[in-house]
Amino acid sequence: MSEPPGAAVSLTEAPPSATDAPSKPLTAQRVLPLRRPGRWIATAVVLVLAAQFVHGLVTNPFYQWDRFGYWFLRPTILDGLLVTLEVTAYSAVLGLLGGILLALARLSKSPVLRAVSWIYIWTFRSIPLIVILLFLYNFSALYQTLSVGVPFGPAFFTFDESRLATDIVVAVVGLSLNQAAYAAEAVRGGILSVDQGQHEAAAALGLPQGYQFRKVVFPQALRSITPNYVNQLIDLVKATSLVFYVSLLDLFGAAQTMGATYPGDIVPLLLVVTVWYLILTTVVSVVQFYVERYFARGATRSLPPTPLQKLRTAVIDLRDRVRREAAV
Repeated sequence: MSEPPGAAVSLTEAPPSATDAPSKPLTAQRVLPLRRPGRWIATAVVLVLAAQFVHGLVTNPFYQWDRFGYWFLRPTILDGLLVTLEVTAYSAVLGLLGGILLALARLSKSPVLRAVSWIYIWTFRSIPLIVILLFLYNFSALYQTLSVGVPFGPAFFTFDESRLATDIVVAVVGLSLNQAAYAAEAVRGGILSVDQGQHEAAAALGLPQGYQFRKVVFPQALRSITPNYVNQLIDLVKATSLVFYVSLLDLFGAAQTMGATYPGDIVPLLLVVTVWYLILTTVVSVVQFYVERYFARGATRSLPPTPLQKLRTAVIDLRDRVRREAAV
């Protein structure tokens, strides 16, 4: 029997599939974040411990916070703080300059300069700082006078060492000698971190070696030098407390002197010193952030955000989240 014209001939009849059924409209579903109970438990434990520490710090009468407020801005403490800042500033600058010279000598092709630089760094990194300060403080016992003139010949100028080496000079010289040894390694590491292609490109342009170092190599090396040297600078701020042993009344020395006069205020005075050192190291850390951010220009696609920018971003994100949750 023939089919009517135009009719489709089906040899097999396929059953209706599930895809032939009308699809249901898609509905938006809320994505739930993964539960992390361990993180919440650890956060709660840390917050409880921090709250207990702060509560004990505030309520414990042993700390004598009223006496802390009395001593915090006393002229004796502020004078000691000024001495600390002065010694730190001089030692930081002289130590960095000495470290740059030692690093260049260590990288020199002259075997004599390399040997002298290595011996200096090895010596002053091996001797404790307090020993260096005490040795310089008693330096007049070895050399009563210092002279400038022809080696092994007549002297043109003669200085009385006891008048020249005042307490602050001894402190600055001792800290600078010690700081230069550590700064030399930080500077040398920063110079070595500069890609060799930068040296080759500068040499291909025919730039003098001194100009290459000042304009090409050293600015790039500062990105690596800054974090290491600032870390040493923070150690230098705390190391100034040792100058008390060479009769220089810095911040720690002033607190020690007042503690000997007022034995009942030793703990508040130590807290005063602690808070001032925290303030100084915080200021140095903030300066470090902006210096690193400055030298990061051209090396990263985008500069790291400042704390104010981070706070603004966090506030905007929190506001947007609240709006989204309110809309749901």
